[in-house]
Amino acid sequence: MRKKNVVSIEDRIPTLKQERKKKANRRLLFYVSIFFLLLSVIVYLQSPLSDVRTITITGNSFVSDKRVKEAIDLSEGTNIWTVDKNGIIQAASSNPAIKDVDVERQLPWTIELHITETELVGYVHKNDDVYPVLGNGNVLTERPESSTANGNAPLLINFSEKTYLKDMAKELRSLPVSIRKLISEIHWKPEKDNKHNILLYMNDGNLVDGTIRHFADKISVYPSIVSQLDPDKEGILHIGVGAYFEEFESKESEAGERSSHDN
Repeated sequence: MRKKNVVSIEDRIPTLKQERKKKANRRLLFYVSIFFLLLSVIVYLQSPLSDVRTITITGNSFVSDKRVKEAIDLSEGTNIWTVDKNGIIQAASSNPAIKDVDVERQLPWTIELHITETELVGYVHKNDDVYPVLGNGNVLTERPESSTANGNAPLLINFSEKTYLKDMAKELRSLPVSIRKLISEIHWKPEKDNKHNILLYMNDGNLVDGTIRHFADKISVYPSIVSQLDPDKEGILHIGVGAYFEEFESKESEAGERSSHDN
């Protein structure tokens, strides 16, 4: 028979003591680490290290950083953990150009504001400048641009009554950008029995006679109708009760048509 190796308890005692000591040291190191971590957090929270030093703002093009900071009234030096995120959102959103705001804390001392602005749908012309019109109908009168719009949105002309401007802006907001870019100008042409009458000048040389009511739905047929026409011929598309295209008989009649609508 093979003889078994037997280790006496006396021989194992030093090994057991060493293992217990290692476990105790690891446990002590863990508790000491937790203690210093908590101490560091307390020091950070109670010291100027947790005060706001930087406020970053992204996503804004219509509203300047300065205007946003003035609206939220958040001064550098405020403890980052006492910042009222809901209060900032409410204050910043009071600006008509701002649709939504997301506020984030970036440790150790930065507050980040991610802004979503209300969509640009057009421009209005005043004096020698044009001003952006937002999808909610607000005109950014404090942000003049060059004497002509940039082509990304139509120029809204003669919208002297704010109600109809807001209705027009709402319809444009519902349009795909691809169709909105086809429109050069929209003239408000109120008539005695139709205050919603409008005339559109398209970038391809055609005109569109329509109404503000349900404009987004009715103008959506424009690309398909034009695609079936002779590209060398221009005319006026009527999108009232139905939709039909009327070709200009001659350059003279086209000029007369444009002149009669402009008067």
